[in-house]
Amino acid sequence: MRGLENKRVLITGAASGIGRATAQRFYDEGANICLVDMPELKESELEHQFPERMTYLQADITKESDLIAIQSWINDGVDVVINNAGITRDATIGKMTTEHWDQVIAVNLTAVYHISQMAAIKMREQKSGVILNAASVVAHNGNFGQTNYVATKAGLIGMSKTLAKELGKYGVRVNAVAPGFIGTPMVRSMPEKVVAMMEEKVPLKRLGEPEEIAAVYAFLSSDDARYITGTCINVDGGIIV
Repeated sequence: MRGLENKRVLITGAASGIGRATAQRFYDEGANICLVDMPELKESELEHQFPERMTYLQADITKESDLIAIQSWINDGVDVVINNAGITRDATIGKMTTEHWDQVIAVNLTAVYHISQMAAIKMREQKSGVILNAASVVAHNGNFGQTNYVATKAGLIGMSKTLAKELGKYGVRVNAVAPGFIGTPMVRSMPEKVVAMMEEKVPLKRLGEPEEIAAVYAFLSSDDARYITGTCINVDGGIIV
């Protein structure tokens, strides 16, 4: 992709799944990557995979004390922020607890607000930058048992559109990416019957791959997408057609 070499890219939820694939894609494009995630044991593994141009911040993005390290990295200059981290605490509305609600809101929405705010201030000063937020196709149509998760993902689409309007005049672009059923290690570990049922729902008759989401993040961060802002791109094999 044009314009990604030597860029400073921060990715949350980067230790596995889509985040890990995204880290690999930007690393291969020549970017300097800052990977943010919670597992301490991942650091040596990631250093082996990314022997140079990589910083690993072991952090809980819901904690103000851990956000300080992220703020410090951003303050040294940031070109791309990918708010990829997210969690689920599924339950129907009658069984969902306040704790279930608060945990999902804290990670999927409030932490994105804090990190986007840090990035926006620096990018506005630089007069350039890209912020990308991980939404989900369930944000469009809802999903049984996911009131909290859907609320956050729909909120991220709205947040992305608002930030695009606020920051466009400073040369900062903001977009959302909405994955469908993606074959992460967690999904692949599900019973074959469940995976087959998921695939059957998709017009392309297969799960997406983490690398296919990473490719869209890379495109939206590149010079090839310099006139794209305030939108949400669905990467879902046509599931919401």
